[in-house]
Amino acid sequence: MNHQEKPPEYNLTELMEFVVLGFADMPHLQWFLFGLFLIIYIIILMSNGTIFLITKMDPAFQSPVYFFLANFSSLETCYVSATLPRMLMNLGMQRRTISLGGCATQMCFVLIFGGTECLFLALMAYDCYVAICNPLQYPLVMNHRVCIHLVTGSWTTGIPVMIVQTYQIFSLPFCGPNKINHFFCDIFPILKLACGDTFVNDMLVYTVAVLFGMVPFLLILGSYSKIMSIILKLPSATSRAKAFSTCSSHLMVVVLFFGSAVITYLRPNTSHSEGTDKVLSLFYTILTPMFNPMIYSLRNKDVIIALRKLLCK
Repeated sequence: MNHQEKPPEYNLTELMEFVVLGFADMPHLQWFLFGLFLIIYIIILMSNGTIFLITKMDPAFQSPVYFFLANFSSLETCYVSATLPRMLMNLGMQRRTISLGGCATQMCFVLIFGGTECLFLALMAYDCYVAICNPLQYPLVMNHRVCIHLVTGSWTTGIPVMIVQTYQIFSLPFCGPNKINHFFCDIFPILKLACGDTFVNDMLVYTVAVLFGMVPFLLILGSYSKIMSIILKLPSATSRAKAFSTCSSHLMVVVLFFGSAVITYLRPNTSHSEGTDKVLSLFYTILTPMFNPMIYSLRNKDVIIALRKLLCK
């Protein structure tokens, strides 16, 4: 709950823009960070773009798992594009101001794509579960129509929820300090600047975090626990080692993404540290989208062979 008093001079007019501080506290590292994040952005765009092209152009990649990967690659590109280009502009041009509407738009897209990623990771874990635990029923359970419905549901489910959440946050009065100590317009840094009571907004944030964070995470853990039990029964030690390697890689990315996001949005509001939130946000908005293509696709031998064919052409 936000009961902080604002100085009288801040109550005269409502704010029309914010200042996104980003990494302004490290002035001597601005160009280094610009180069680093630019390289990361290029890697994310190229790796996800390559996966999307391969799955669409090669007839061998028309199975449900690659249909999900193609959509997941598109989602990752959208997700990082909601934050990284603006951050690069702030670092390179030192233009840190953003309008109220621009800030609301960025927050809304980050929340939509972040919520969609949570659902997609759960969907891909379920696909893996059906393929390994019920291989005979897989073609029936995961037919093309079902896959389209699942993907469409993942893309659209969070849109109305995140729009309502963003609208509620930006319906609050902002009449005090306008400096956001973050590298994008995230929920809690914005709520700290609000003049009114934010109790309802805090409760909505926690509710959405449980629905789009904890529930998919628990479903993923349930799916992988079943998968692990099946793997342990495999007769070949080589097959077990290969399956464990793949599952452990997937789980590592899932834990990194969900762990950082859930800690950020489910911690009590009073325990939020601006520096900690900034570091945690780097994990789920930038680092995991960079690792996901490598873990989910580029370690796959079939994908590597298809990539070589594409490069030869």
